[in-house]
Amino acid sequence: MRLGPALAALAAPTLMTLLCAASLAAGMTAEPIAVMQGLDKITARVSRFEVPVGETANFFTLSIVVRDCEKSAPEDRPENAAFVEIYENRPGEAKNRLFSGWMFSSSPALSALEHPVYDVNLLECKGPPGAPPPPPAAPSSPKPPGRSRGNTAR
Repeated sequence: MRLGPALAALAAPTLMTLLCAASLAAGMTAEPIAVMQGLDKITARVSRFEVPVGETANFFTLSIVVRDCEKSAPEDRPENAAFVEIYENRPGEAKNRLFSGWMFSSSPALSALEHPVYDVNLLECKGPPGAPPPPPAAPSSPKPPGRSRGNTAR
């Protein structure tokens, strides 16, 4: 089946998000806190805030719910991915869902909130305060015992 240019342009971001989410799932670790950044485009004020997974954080008229937050292993390319739902709460109106999907820290424009006044991005996923750092990567295999190549017996 061949898609027309307009339909292909609409399908490409969704397909790319699904492919990225599938490729990331293999080496990712769930973390309990998402560190987000919000921008108020009117005042140019940038705010950094933490959202525990499963809880709601407010950023002006937006309610942000993080459903999952995943971080890559230390030995892999740095990546954070979070499944986020963003709602707008206007007085006297019903709650309106603006965004629902995966956000990636390394590619904020890949799957972004589109709003005339606010931008919201994922910065990182992290553990609780005071949690031990992740274990270091396994050391590379040591050289076999014996003489080195450059030394010769005389």
